[in-house]
Amino acid sequence: MAVEETDVVVIGLGAGGENAAGLLADGGLSVVAVEERLVGGECPYYACVPTKMMVRAAGLLAEARRVPGMAGDTDVRPAWEPVAARIRDEATDSWDDAVAVERLTARGIGFVRGRGLLTAPREVTVGDRVFRARRGVLLNTGTAPAVPPIDGLAGTPYWTNREAVQAKEAPASLLVLGGGVVGVEFAQIFARFGTRVTIVQGGDRLLEREEPEASALLEKVFATEGIEVRTGAKVTRVGHDDDAFTLHTPDGTLTAERLLVATGRRPNLRGLGLDAVGLDENARALEVDDRLRVTDGLWAIGDITGKGAFTHVSMYQSAIAARSILGADGPAASYHAVPRVTFTDPEIGVVGLTEAEARDRGLAVATGHAELADSSRGWIHKVGNEGFVKLVEDTGRGVLVGATVAGPSGGEIVAALSVAVHAEVPTATLRTMITAYPTFHRALESALADLGS
Repeated sequence: MAVEETDVVVIGLGAGGENAAGLLADGGLSVVAVEERLVGGECPYYACVPTKMMVRAAGLLAEARRVPGMAGDTDVRPAWEPVAARIRDEATDSWDDAVAVERLTARGIGFVRGRGLLTAPREVTVGDRVFRARRGVLLNTGTAPAVPPIDGLAGTPYWTNREAVQAKEAPASLLVLGGGVVGVEFAQIFARFGTRVTIVQGGDRLLEREEPEASALLEKVFATEGIEVRTGAKVTRVGHDDDAFTLHTPDGTLTAERLLVATGRRPNLRGLGLDAVGLDENARALEVDDRLRVTDGLWAIGDITGKGAFTHVSMYQSAIAARSILGADGPAASYHAVPRVTFTDPEIGVVGLTEAEARDRGLAVATGHAELADSSRGWIHKVGNEGFVKLVEDTGRGVLVGATVAGPSGGEIVAALSVAVHAEVPTATLRTMITAYPTFHRALESALADLGS
């Protein structure tokens, strides 16, 4: 096969890969971009964008149900078709990436549809084409849904997030296997559209990575919304017939029309040819330096770096990797203030370390807590005002190293704390800050006052 020369090959065109390819082309390099699935990646087609459209629709139903006793009376009748239509027509173009491909090629980037395989250092093979990259290769292959090897599960028409966002109707009943972010978001969405939902979580609580207070709050809210939560539940076998799924556990069986498997993600590293460049394809992540370099002539960004499986992390890394490849100056990567949001109601926004993570690092820790319902805005809001602010301070340095805001617009409120954690603003300075009245974020004052008390 003839070898085609180029400056850079980008394998994987999720948000970060697409952005990096564009930055490299804008920097004057010739770029070949390779994607096996859809240009844009998981986020616009199966994750961030369509699921937040679902969250928005479910939230409207919840707000409408809160009207009685506050502003009149309502008759709420959920309809899934407008949600499905919006996802199909506005978000995904019926899961067609023609517009995204055109956006890419319009910047002078060569696009190749297929599976990119590393066949030698700085060499990528796609089908019957071989590309040699003078500068190097950038990997952004992302993750895929992880499906546990439970007896009877393989071969059944279970859902992952990909099938759930393509649902044409809300099922009558749904079993959610997994109580992480994906599981809890979909559970609440479908429950608000009338689906009978049961979450089956192997761990001791929902959202095990987050603060225990967030887990407890979410379980309390879910109970009021009719969502059943089974924690510490081990599924031994899955059954399926034409009408339903059955989960077998030591405590009995659970049955529902649909089953959503939300048990995490696996990195797309196997079958990529990593052994051709001296790397382990069975690794959970690729080790990168603060310029996203893996080895000489090889860079990686996104989920496969293990620095946070979020679109915003991939986009952040893409600019750093592009500068590294171009030989341009700029700040190195830093991950001490990575924010994340679980889009449930209450919304859970987090930045930096949880209390447990800070203690595991050997930090001297103080925490501050404030209930949103106790704030003036929480009292005014009345219904749907559940939530709290929790601050985690490194007392040795007198700065915040983490924070959680659970409640209405928790993911927006945490932005102020993201600035504080990122810039390492002294907590003494934060205590002199003026917060607007009456807002939810005014609870930050109370949480700061509670630090170490």
